[in-house]
Amino acid sequence: MTLAIARVVFIAAALGIASLAAAAWIEPGTQVLQSNERGYCPLPPSARQVAAPVRPDHDLLLFIYSLSQRGFLG
Repeated sequence: MTLAIARVVFIAAALGIASLAAAAWIEPGTQVLQSNERGYCPLPPSARQVAAPVRPDHDLLLFIYSLSQRGFLG
């Protein structure tokens, strides 16, 4: 088999695989979800947990300073 024939066979196979993949591609459609379709009961607002406020870490500046002294940051 010559190189030109092998190249044509390879390109034809690649195009065939790509066309099969494109035909099998499934995109989800747009739809409206109802609350009973989820399979669980949504929590009332009073039962939801509130996240605690984030407090800054005061050791971060010291950590960055120690990395810069050891040569890790330049």
